[in-house]
Amino acid sequence: MLKSAKLVFAVAVVTFLVAPLLAILPLAFTSSAFLTYPIPAFSTRWFQELVAADAWRRSIVNSLIIGLGTTVLATVLGTAASLGLRGRDIPFPTTVKTLFLLPMVVPAVVLGVGMQVLFVRLGIANTYLGVIFAHTVVAIPFVIVSVTGALAGIDRRVERAAESLGAGPFTVFRRVTLPLAMPGVLTGAVLAFATSLDEVVLTLFVAGPNQRTLARQMFSTIRENISPAIAAAAFIFIIGTILIAGLVMWQRDRAKATKAAGA
Repeated sequence: MLKSAKLVFAVAVVTFLVAPLLAILPLAFTSSAFLTYPIPAFSTRWFQELVAADAWRRSIVNSLIIGLGTTVLATVLGTAASLGLRGRDIPFPTTVKTLFLLPMVVPAVVLGVGMQVLFVRLGIANTYLGVIFAHTVVAIPFVIVSVTGALAGIDRRVERAAESLGAGPFTVFRRVTLPLAMPGVLTGAVLAFATSLDEVVLTLFVAGPNQRTLARQMFSTIRENISPAIAAAAFIFIIGTILIAGLVMWQRDRAKATKAAGA
């Protein structure tokens, strides 16, 4: 009875999470100009509009540029922060970790206003660099959580063994720590990329007309005219995220298999 109840609860939760996606994604293939059911006929006209319309095409390119920049910067800084937080000689470690995770809980409007004022003083407002920095701030906590979990599963004795054989700190990190933590690093990178793609509020504050991202374009389209092109863009979002997550899971399973074979 308990197992059946757990199964029913799990199905209900998954249905609650997935139902909105199942409701909107088929509308990406409608021939109608409205987001309505039933679908009169299936068509790819809205995907063609994403490629043909200059606003949508430019927003997709901007999202890729900003997303990739955010991913690289957040992954490097988040991994470095996780390695630093792993040390035992940090004063007030709980407080320091909480400070790193604050962007996850601080309202985006507050961050947006503060960043807008700061970036104007630094001269990077309305630039790609400013948007990448803003997205990196909110993406780093996800990388830290992911990499910290991966580092917690590494046996310190393996690193000490490498040090006892004459390997320096950088060699130990490159040849031992990083390969073992790579699944967590890749997961953090995917989360950082997804966070950048989905971020709207910060983009509204720090981006100019030339840095309009796909999420911001979708937000503006909803305000001005609800079009099935939004569903087409969401479809690309979701499929791309699933493919990237699938690659990360494959890499994680491969790393586990290699580790088991080595053991």
